[in-house]
Amino acid sequence: MSNRLFQGLIYQMKDVVDRVIGVLDENNVVVACSELVKIGEVRSGVREELSYSTDCVVRDGYTYRALGGGARAEYTVFAYGEDEIAAKLVAVISVSLNNMKGLYDEKYDRNSLIKNIILDNILPSDIYIKSKELRFAPDAERAVFLFKFQNRGEAVPFDMVMSLFPDKTKDNLISVGEQDVVLVKEVSMATEARELEQIARSMADTLEAEFFTQVSVGIGTAVDNIKDLARSYKEAQVALEVGKIFDNEKNVNSYENLGIGRLIYQLPTTLCEMFLSEVFKRGSIESLDRETLSTIQCFFDNNLNVSETSRKLFVHRNTLVYRLEKIRKLTGLDLREFEHAITFKVAMMVRKYLASKNIDVR
Repeated sequence: MSNRLFQGLIYQMKDVVDRVIGVLDENNVVVACSELVKIGEVRSGVREELSYSTDCVVRDGYTYRALGGGARAEYTVFAYGEDEIAAKLVAVISVSLNNMKGLYDEKYDRNSLIKNIILDNILPSDIYIKSKELRFAPDAERAVFLFKFQNRGEAVPFDMVMSLFPDKTKDNLISVGEQDVVLVKEVSMATEARELEQIARSMADTLEAEFFTQVSVGIGTAVDNIKDLARSYKEAQVALEVGKIFDNEKNVNSYENLGIGRLIYQLPTTLCEMFLSEVFKRGSIESLDRETLSTIQCFFDNNLNVSETSRKLFVHRNTLVYRLEKIRKLTGLDLREFEHAITFKVAMMVRKYLASKNIDVR
């Protein structure tokens, strides 16, 4: 249990209660108090005396009560005074802090459950038992967002994402590495991939603007069963990897919208090398200069439309046709034909994939 949560509530009570109040830990050390200067003091013998009492203990001008009323309680509540008001005060504070502690511990346990699920550290049969114990809905619609920070600076990634935490009751935030944070977000049944991308993009933009950091987000598909969160997490990882290879200008990538890049990513590299050698003659792709490659990209972006591409490139139509003819002679592929264009596009993506694996693609 975080001591700062106790301190937060005690500090809020400070203006309402006209007495010194606070909390001791298992070593009789003051960990929260309405008078900050008392934090760190040691109240020797309090827990030992409480172990023989089922109610309050009065000692050195203060009234003490075990948090929750149990003799083996981890924390002890105290209030200044030895009268009946002090006894009632520690009883009320004990109930308030105990409820807060229960909610916090339940939330923490839920996060531990989800972390074990996404990392495959729990048996499928135990998932439903544990989720029932924690009153965690096993069949709600959820999606996994994986945040990867490139340069986090002084701020901690988990704390940065926590500052944007949309719903602390339905969403769960988990740290899975020094630079990686997972958000398991509950969504509606009708939520589409583009809506999830909008949510992720909004969070990524806010993180970059407020914390001056670079962050990429991978999104898995929404699942309606808690055990499938592991699959959604793996999909979010793939989305990040594939996006880094084929579309590194985007900081948000959804598994559902990876397109053919997802297929190429799952192919054996030997098969990719074989395909590439069959499509391009040795050295033909290297003979294409940067201007030619930019022309090809623009041609693809404009759906193989010669007139529209020439307008976007600010060149005469005949100039573009000449360039396309030059490409055909070098590579054997006429990009004005749909099948040839598809082959060229896939081959270029395969080439990118092999380059990301540090495989010679000349």
